[in-house]
Amino acid sequence: MNSNVPALENMPWTRVQRILARDPRLLLAVGALEQAGPHLPLGTNFHIAQAVVDEVAGSSGILRAPGFCYGVRMKGSRGFAGTAGLSRKSLHRTVNELLAAWEDHGVQEFILVTGHRSEAHLEALLMALTSEAQTTVFDLSAIEVGDLLEGEPGLEHGGERETSLVLHLMPETVSTPDLVDVEPTDAVRARYRRGHPPTPPPGTRGVYGYPSRASAEKGRRLFHRYVTALESLLSGALGPEDPA
Repeated sequence: MNSNVPALENMPWTRVQRILARDPRLLLAVGALEQAGPHLPLGTNFHIAQAVVDEVAGSSGILRAPGFCYGVRMKGSRGFAGTAGLSRKSLHRTVNELLAAWEDHGVQEFILVTGHRSEAHLEALLMALTSEAQTTVFDLSAIEVGDLLEGEPGLEHGGERETSLVLHLMPETVSTPDLVDVEPTDAVRARYRRGHPPTPPPGTRGVYGYPSRASAEKGRRLFHRYVTALESLLSGALGPEDPA
């Protein structure tokens, strides 16, 4: 981790108190521990959200909490070893209790950053409210990135978008020999468009889309888009153009 990132878990409470007195905001990455195909790590969703949070915390000086790498469990995940998640109620209750504790210490605004494409997951975070502090849920998957990719990012899982990001952020974790393309069916397209990621059918090994189209350069541009969008939210201003 970048030593410039103001990470709550690496500081004594006195320094945390001083930072919050200067800027009473707190960033928290909330990911998921779920399969993303045979070529990507189980923590793909979490690692992407955490990298965005670390980058923005490092550049802005806003305090960031340790990330929470468990999201609402997805249907059909039982067949993928290592996947684990919570019910919507459990995630909501857990995050709510964490926010309440930090609010007692002076946090006035929480920014929850996630990219887990689950309606139940987002609902759990959106319902996490404290008595006075403001809570904003920043959904990375809602950021428009179609112009940076060949395919449709909203219809993929473990495809071009996620694989590109991991190639940029953690290339050593990508198992390229296991990379395989799977054409999304009409049924998959319909469910994704309704906001309900479908259960991976047998034989796909958890992939929808075209990870073969991924590249580290695409991942760099995607990551910049995400970081710029979050910085814009925090500053209330339009961000700079994507890098050439």
